[in-house]
Amino acid sequence: MELAINIALALTAFGIIAGCIRMYKGPTPADRIVALDLITILLVAVSSLLALRLGNAAYLDLGLALALIGFLATVGFARYLEHSNIPVSDEEDRALAKAARGVNTATSGDQTND
Repeated sequence: MELAINIALALTAFGIIAGCIRMYKGPTPADRIVALDLITILLVAVSSLLALRLGNAAYLDLGLALALIGFLATVGFARYLEHSNIPVSDEEDRALAKAARGVNTATSGDQTND
């Protein structure tokens, strides 16, 4: 059992490192938000694995607190991203943003004509 926990901790640490790289590189703010959420989930996993390895249930409480704070942080950052005018760096994201603006103007135009 201890070998399995050690392997799981090593793989989780690798995932945290990969998430940190994605959060640093981006390229879009949405990628950074998803990477932050991934890191939070992996930290909850580390907390749970430490609770198993050390036999201390206090680490489970820490994991629960991290999960709640991580959820609120993800919602807060997503809401900030929704209401901000952050420039888009990808060509595909520009096309999506342009299409979304066209849908919004068409919808608002239909509502005023009725």
